Amino acid sequence: MNFKVDRNVLVISVIALLFIVCVILFEVSLSLKRERETLRSRQKEMLVLSNEYAGLKTALESVEGKKSFTKVEGIVQAVDEVFKSMGLGQKVKSVKSTGTREKNFALEEEAEVSVEKVTMNEMVNILYRIENAPMILTVRKTSIKTSFDNPSLLNVTMTVALIKPKLSPK
Repeated sequence: MNFKVDRNVLVISVIALLFIVCVILFEVSLSLKRERETLRSRQKEMLVLSNEYAGLKTALESVEGKKSFTKVEGIVQAVDEVFKSMGLGQKVKSVKSTGTREKNFALEEEAEVSVEKVTMNEMVNILYRIENAPMILTVRKTSIKTSFDNPSLLNVTMTVALIKPKLSPK
């Protein structure tokens, strides 16, 4: 009988030990699943940041490329290059420099440009050329009115800014 009781205790203790091992393995499995989900969410965040970084890097390289091509002395020359490259130099009524502002790492030179009697297509081409010029040009504001002589033509007044890198003293 003593042997039978010892055997029953042994079987019960083995079953209890197996149950405890199963519970521990289950808890470890749940912990690993939570960690996996945490890592997956971090991976998604990193992927978003990586894509954003790549986009910003491309934009920065584009701006740096434009900066290196800039051979203009000022905003008047830059506007003149844009309009003459399109054959619209004669339609520019005036280019008035409105001043220069100093930013952290750049100089921003603005001018008010008045263009008379341009078509809508020419206006779109002007804006395209300004955006894709080999220098950093931005359009601050634009006023578009129809021409008094011919309503299909436009009189455009826009404020254009040339951004040049500040020359650092050596």
